[in-house]
Amino acid sequence: MYASREDIGYDFGDDSKVGSKPVKPNPNIDGGWAWMIVLSSFLVHILIMGSQMALGILNMEWLEEFNQSRGLTAWVSSLSMGITLIVGPFIGLFISMCGCRKTAIIGGILNALGWILSAYASNVHYLFLTFGVTAGIGSGMVYLPAVVMVGQYFQKRRALAQGLSTTGTGFGAFLMTALLKYLCIEFGWRNAMFIQGAISLNLCVCGALMRPLSHKDIVSEKYIVRSNSEDNQEKVLSHSAETIKSNGVLSEEPEKKEAATNEEVLDSVQHIEIGGKSRSGRNMYGLRILKTVSQLTVTVRKGFAIWYSSYFGAASLFTNRVFVAFIIWALFAYSSFVIPFIHLPEIVKQYNLSSQNNIFPLTSIIAIVHIFGKVILGIISDLPCISTWNVFLMANFTLVTCILTLPLMQTYISLAVVCALIGFSSGYFSLMPVVTEDLVGTKHLANAYGIIICANGISALFGPPFAGWIYDITHKYDFSFYISGLLYMVGIIFLLIQPCIQKKQPREKSTEEAQV
Repeated sequence: MYASREDIGYDFGDDSKVGSKPVKPNPNIDGGWAWMIVLSSFLVHILIMGSQMALGILNMEWLEEFNQSRGLTAWVSSLSMGITLIVGPFIGLFISMCGCRKTAIIGGILNALGWILSAYASNVHYLFLTFGVTAGIGSGMVYLPAVVMVGQYFQKRRALAQGLSTTGTGFGAFLMTALLKYLCIEFGWRNAMFIQGAISLNLCVCGALMRPLSHKDIVSEKYIVRSNSEDNQEKVLSHSAETIKSNGVLSEEPEKKEAATNEEVLDSVQHIEIGGKSRSGRNMYGLRILKTVSQLTVTVRKGFAIWYSSYFGAASLFTNRVFVAFIIWALFAYSSFVIPFIHLPEIVKQYNLSSQNNIFPLTSIIAIVHIFGKVILGIISDLPCISTWNVFLMANFTLVTCILTLPLMQTYISLAVVCALIGFSSGYFSLMPVVTEDLVGTKHLANAYGIIICANGISALFGPPFAGWIYDITHKYDFSFYISGLLYMVGIIFLLIQPCIQKKQPREKSTEEAQV
């Protein structure tokens, strides 16, 4: 049975004083502007993840243009997809300093710049830098805030909200494939990338919609969470206090002293500015610059301190052994979803099923059912009597079973059934932010989910080339699915030992207290 973050005691950012006074629920939590956040995230998934799913169109154009090997040319798409996810932990630093809105807007500009510069590519190596790195980093700067903001605005219907927003990947795969194919036919691939860069500027609009929650909103959100679990409130608070104490988290007094010191510095600068009104305009301009630099320095130091403590400090996320098991699972999971998209066309060709596959491609079956899988699994997970963790595990078991049995299917109907199950079970991607937030809390969601998608990015970057290398050795695609499925099973085993880890932690704490 899955335990929420209150039971685990890893919600680093919760304040035990919250909830002592009734706070009026904010209308934007689970409603109001929250649905605009879902719309923004939905459009981000269309423009970023949907475009990456449609890169096969451009890959064919690059092969004809540059006459390079398929393996070298394929690295352009792999770099873009991998870097989008791998930069997650570093994007968490930007979010800590600038917030989700500014990070997403900057990322939208960078992504559009990568597309536009790629239109002038003279070789594949040029595309590595402009499209793989530049556009990839820009995509990561928009993708992570889009996921984090949905988690901040929703509590009761988080799984449904994440499911609706991430369906943009499936819709985007259809829309962007058709759009890029049309643009390449009508205007050529270079002009198509230029136009796509202009379209990507809409990511800045999506970022502008990511209105941050005020401090009062966050306080009311925390109160709502605790009011829903009043029976276990004292247990949760005491457990959280013990966890914070054992992890060595700094008390509130040093934070208040640091904040007071920063305010004194800014006030002194402001006082000098007021006193210097009678001075020359140049001195006033210099004082304003000094004040701006001081404020920026304080913001950067505070954001870096939060980011650093999350990864390397006493309260590091890596001290949460349940979260570490989740990371190990993520290292093997994503490639098992990507590999079928790459190898299915060749498998269909080997089985002489091309005529049936041309009528309704198997990859399209995965994409269509994937959309419904995200929504349906999100609705099921939000039911009061259903554990999100159990739904997450069942979907993983179904997916790994399909990966292992797919090479055994040699008819179109049997392959279509397995592909439909792959599409539906892979809908668990919409539950990943929910499970991550349950493990570490809302405050650390940006950094924690950044680590998870970084692990997914490593899997996406090296998984398909590894599968191709296995084919070069064995001359069969079967072993690619078997090996990826077995590695995926190893990741699931780490998830299964989570209850043992949870039961072991309180025992270790009681033993240490007895020794003291």
